Amino acid sequence: MLAQQPVIILKQNVERTQGYEAQRSNIAAAKALAEAVRSTLGPRGMDKMLIDGTGDVTITNDGITILDEISVQHPGAKMVIEVSRTQDEEVGDGTTTAVILVGSLMEQAESLLNKKIHPTVICRGYRMGMLKALEILQSMASKTDAYNKDVMKKIVQTAITGKSIEDVKDKISDISVEAVMKVATKDGNKVTVNEDDVKIKKHTGGTMDDAELIMGCVIDKTRVNQEMPKRVINAKVAIVQKELEIKKTEVKSKIKISSTEQVEAFAEQERSALKEMADAVAKTGANVLLCQKGIADAAQFYLAKAGILAIEDVPEADLKFAARSLGATIVTKAEDLKKSDLGVAEKAEQLDDADMVVITGAKNPKTVTILLRGSTYYLVDELERAVVDATRVVMDAMEDGLFVPGGGAVESELTVRLRDYAVNVGGREQIAIEAYADAFAAIPITLAENSGYNPIDKLVELKKAHAEGKKNFGLNVYTGKLVDMQKEGVIEPIRCKRQAIQSSEEAVEMLLRVDDMMVSQSGKGGKPEPME
Repeated sequence: MLAQQPVIILKQNVERTQGYEAQRSNIAAAKALAEAVRSTLGPRGMDKMLIDGTGDVTITNDGITILDEISVQHPGAKMVIEVSRTQDEEVGDGTTTAVILVGSLMEQAESLLNKKIHPTVICRGYRMGMLKALEILQSMASKTDAYNKDVMKKIVQTAITGKSIEDVKDKISDISVEAVMKVATKDGNKVTVNEDDVKIKKHTGGTMDDAELIMGCVIDKTRVNQEMPKRVINAKVAIVQKELEIKKTEVKSKIKISSTEQVEAFAEQERSALKEMADAVAKTGANVLLCQKGIADAAQFYLAKAGILAIEDVPEADLKFAARSLGATIVTKAEDLKKSDLGVAEKAEQLDDADMVVITGAKNPKTVTILLRGSTYYLVDELERAVVDATRVVMDAMEDGLFVPGGGAVESELTVRLRDYAVNVGGREQIAIEAYADAFAAIPITLAENSGYNPIDKLVELKKAHAEGKKNFGLNVYTGKLVDMQKEGVIEPIRCKRQAIQSSEEAVEMLLRVDDMMVSQSGKGGKPEPME
């Protein structure tokens, strides 16, 4: 109040939540999202069926897919989803783990707030705990050669076990590892992989077991003329950007024709120009043509006569991918083609059961394609998500050369070791670090719950094993016994765990520092609201 007059600050359409209520609101939102995805964690996790407003159905247990499909209004919940999205973009796997960690950390923070511990103290303790957790994680890591196929296959199988495509996990792991290793580049001891160099194409029809790795490219188009060959052996591929058509003039002009001979002359000149374009392709020895623009009917006729399989209106991105895959050079127009510009492959073939042309057998491809098949659209979609996860974890492991045990071993070790660390810190931060340590127990507890075991019993057993120095011990979800996860072959790239630990702590810290939420309600008018 100023001289007994209200000071107008906010409009009436602004909904304001202050103090503990704001923190409680964010905590509730984070816990709700964690609860929504926790049943999907682990090899025995369940799937979710999501139906959008148009009736489209998605069946998946992929964390980020679930969170992206559901409509979320709460700003705090949107931040949690952003954690999952970042995990997916940076690593490719571990999205569910990241969300469960956020929910668990917020739940622990709630009990500390109830004990009147200030949010700043909690954040400071969490930050100290996170730095120590990363240090412990690094000490648990084992090194591997980037091209060790056995290790990479185990990493892939850990990532995709529990998905609905588990029946073909052996084949998918072989394909994923082979694909990434083909496009990886090594500079000294450093291995780098561009995720865009592995393209995934899907087609409904056949079975999941029909998935294949193509040393080349797949074009989602068919040949432009039925007279063209459907299959070409020893393919020599020309890639052209400009159309094989007669372009209209750029300026308006009129031509006066006074006889039928002149009409025929114009038509003949047009055919001659198109024949020259087709001949320019044929004389290089090319028997496959990829064109970014259209191909005129007459040009199609001459190309078919020359035995060339031609595809028109190929997207620019697919042209560039094909050029890298086949070792071809993209030329502007057909007349500029030279023999040295052609790409080489074993064969190019239009599939009988799909509108696509497969060019495979490139000798030294810089890009590769994984072609997936399945009996239903929903199954192929889930298979694609699994293969994306599989290829990404191989890329992570090859680039870092480090892996850690799965099965809740890392989280169990962090729970025990962080509590030991907290004792040496002292002060109120010690309580926050202990709470941070306890938050990691949510992962083994969830694994046990989803597998039908008593979570308390398994957590106690895990804590005892890790207190005795068995740092790689985790829960075998099929037998209920504690085993050395590294010896069992249940391993994950260190990057998955590192990203989940960092992003979850940073998101929780940001949410806990919020003590005032002001939400503008769209579509509501009204006069400003007086505030004291």
